[in-house]
Amino acid sequence: MTLQTAPRAPLPPFSFEDAVQKVRMAEDAWNSRDPAKVAMAYTPDTRWRNRDTFLNGRTEVQAFLTDKWAKENGYRLIKEIWAHAGNRIAVRFCYEWHDEDGQWFRAHGNENWAFDANGYMAVRHASINDVPIADAERLFHWPQGRRPDDHPGLTKLRL
Repeated sequence: MTLQTAPRAPLPPFSFEDAVQKVRMAEDAWNSRDPAKVAMAYTPDTRWRNRDTFLNGRTEVQAFLTDKWAKENGYRLIKEIWAHAGNRIAVRFCYEWHDEDGQWFRAHGNENWAFDANGYMAVRHASINDVPIADAERLFHWPQGRRPDDHPGLTKLRL
């Protein structure tokens, strides 16, 4: 068994607790802003829709994330489970970032995920809207990287 085929627990079918764990693992990975690490959570032939961009395979995902995080500065993300069944999980999320001119944005979105039997994400559909915000409206203030366990999630932040 290779690194690319080793099971990636938790495996489907997901219990509620497994699904919550999978969501937090995804949030932590994306907050690392490490495109190579994040891409390894997906099947080699993963299919994505991200806004108006369609991607196929880990190589395209890694390139997309490299470009994304080169322009989305100060990126901090919170994901929250919406629903789950079998090998599927739906999440809602918000992330804050600023552009090269210092304008902050809060991106609001939903994702639908489908996993293979080894726990890798095979399909990801993401719908996302960016809303300009003032620096004073920011809510995500932890140091770059993993969101601290005691930082409120989306529901407590009323997002």
